Amino acid sequence: MGEVAAEIANSTLDDNAVFTEPTHLVIVITTGSIADESTAEAAAAARDANPLDGWLPITESRDGSTVSAVVHLLCSGLGIQALMLPVAFASLGWVWGIITLSIGFLWQLYTIWALVELHESVPRTRYSRFLHLSIAAFGPRLGKLLALFPVMYLSGGTCVMLIINGGRAMEDLFKTMCGGDGAACGIKPLDGVEWFLLFTCIAIVIAQLPNLNSIATVSLFGAIAAVGYGALIWILSVTKGRPEGVSYEPLIEAKSVEARIGSVLNAIGIIALSFRGHNLVLEIQGTLPSTPKCSSKESMWRAVIIAYSLIALCLYSLAIGGFWAYGSKIPNGGLYVAFPQFHGHDTPKLVMGLTYLLIVASCLSAFQIYAMPAFDNLELRYIGIRNCRCSRRARTFLRVFFGCLTFFVAVALPFLGSLAPLIGGMTSTLTFVIPCFMWLMIKRPRRKSGKWWLNVGLGWLGVVLWVVMVAAAIWVLVDRGINANFFDP
Repeated sequence: MGEVAAEIANSTLDDNAVFTEPTHLVIVITTGSIADESTAEAAAAARDANPLDGWLPITESRDGSTVSAVVHLLCSGLGIQALMLPVAFASLGWVWGIITLSIGFLWQLYTIWALVELHESVPRTRYSRFLHLSIAAFGPRLGKLLALFPVMYLSGGTCVMLIINGGRAMEDLFKTMCGGDGAACGIKPLDGVEWFLLFTCIAIVIAQLPNLNSIATVSLFGAIAAVGYGALIWILSVTKGRPEGVSYEPLIEAKSVEARIGSVLNAIGIIALSFRGHNLVLEIQGTLPSTPKCSSKESMWRAVIIAYSLIALCLYSLAIGGFWAYGSKIPNGGLYVAFPQFHGHDTPKLVMGLTYLLIVASCLSAFQIYAMPAFDNLELRYIGIRNCRCSRRARTFLRVFFGCLTFFVAVALPFLGSLAPLIGGMTSTLTFVIPCFMWLMIKRPRRKSGKWWLNVGLGWLGVVLWVVMVAAAIWVLVDRGINANFFDP
């Protein structure tokens, strides 16, 4: 059998090791008869030779499959942001809306492909965390500078937003089924903080599953819920007919050149923010087995094709169906606000309740996968201090601590959704920019070749998009203002 050796670099962790000194795991594989062993045996041997990699929740289990990768990608890639797409179409119109959505989808699909290829691009090495790959491509200082904030926000910040959205969906579910005062059910309604707390408690209970591979069933339910509520909303919106006076002329409400430009930039930002989950692609691929005979990138790319075919179907259905149903009358809150506003009175309570229930289920499931990088970093700090595997009690404490922290931020900043376009625009480099430059730094294609021009062009175009998204978010905040209701959900 071939020999499997492990080298763990940077094993000494300082007090800031959680987010600043990630342990770099390098697996050196000498090819031999191991190529003829089963995938499971090879993965087990790799775990035995790399105890630290086997102690952390992202890579603790590498027994995943294409099916588990598909449900993880669906759960992380479909979110409530997709309900905002008709708002973008209201500013861009049919033609430019579809063109912009198509370009954005193909662009982010290419960067996903690049990440899948780069996961094992260095011989005998697996990069199962985005930050590690960034450091390998750009060096310790620049790699952390480029990737640290996006990775941190897209883990912890997304969990905060899921608490806010999930808690409010719970409240809407209660109001739909029991009335605003709860008289129909004989139950006193909860206030905003209590709904956030209820959602967080359920999320923390589910979060006790040990590792990323073990939450595949949760991701399955989350994927079904995300596809389900999206389908319910756009199908019901289309079948119930359009409100009177619907117009499909773009920029119908713009009163000046400045307002039109701001509206177009905001629409581009909305479309760009509908693509999510890039910060988890390498982590999901890290759950798949890989041997010299069968690399993980084949099964991962197969999962990407399946998952993003379904995601594309959902995005285009919501964008086209939602814009057809409401046109220029679509409110700033998107389909989440438009459907109950125009059709809530003639839709059965059970259907409305089912829609909100699916949104809650989707948020709970997405919380688990987006929290996993944070759990991984917290346990990395624990291992660095104690120099031993994280016990079940310690793991439970760390996850409860993370849940309490995100709950506190959600209560303290319940208006974070208003800032999401700005912060999301600042982190959009992780989706559209960094993977292209990673490809250039690691693969080093021949200068001025086709692949070189493609990645250079997309990378710098992504920088321009980043500027556009941040500018659009600032314009929207200035134009509409922000209700900074601290500690008042």
